[in-house]
Amino acid sequence: MKLWVYHTPEQVPAGELPDWAVVVDVLRATTTMAVALGAGATAVQVFADLDELMRVSQHWPAEQRLRVGERGGKVVSGFDLGNSPVDCTPERVKGRRLFMSTTNGTRALTRVQAAPQVLTCALVNRQAVVELLQKQQPERVWVVASGWEGAFSLEDTVCAGALLAGLGHLATTGNDEAVSALALFEQWQGRLLELLQRASHGQRLLGLGQAEDLRFCAQLDCLTTVPRQSEPGVLTALT
Repeated sequence: MKLWVYHTPEQVPAGELPDWAVVVDVLRATTTMAVALGAGATAVQVFADLDELMRVSQHWPAEQRLRVGERGGKVVSGFDLGNSPVDCTPERVKGRRLFMSTTNGTRALTRVQAAPQVLTCALVNRQAVVELLQKQQPERVWVVASGWEGAFSLEDTVCAGALLAGLGHLATTGNDEAVSALALFEQWQGRLLELLQRASHGQRLLGLGQAEDLRFCAQLDCLTTVPRQSEPGVLTALT
């Protein structure tokens, strides 16, 4: 198994696809997806465009939907939720479909949605993704970090490194970014919360009063849910 790491969706090669794509947005989209599906949400449908989200979701029964909108770390006006994993309690999300658009994570998913298999990963469900890859052993895997508005992000790269570390000898690195991601995780694996607090987007969330989200997202291997694309743009819990 060979893994390539891309720091942003814009770095993903055009005109080719991997066997599997793993999308990472630790702060906070892929963490929220894992939490919501683990808490009983029926699906998460992602949108890059807010107007398209509103158009599609209005055809869904109001009691069976939640609109999740985030821009710049803040809840989009008029939406039910704002991409916070701690808000995705079973009481709130069970039996509902989440219609979701975020600053970075949903763009990354859109970029690779044509791959044969698309998963999402965060620190919280890293081991569950590792075990799935160990079982299936796809030949070519792209780990696509969402970054922040087209720029490198520490939190997504350290998660990519955590994935590589978990796979150990089963995986080889396909590019220099993968080597650097593994090195970053090896240096910071015992201080993940500190790293997220130092990251620029972590600083942004702290400034918005969302320290609880940061603490939650820094946990390693606390969830077993793996969100998998079941149709283009729609993620369900792997069963």
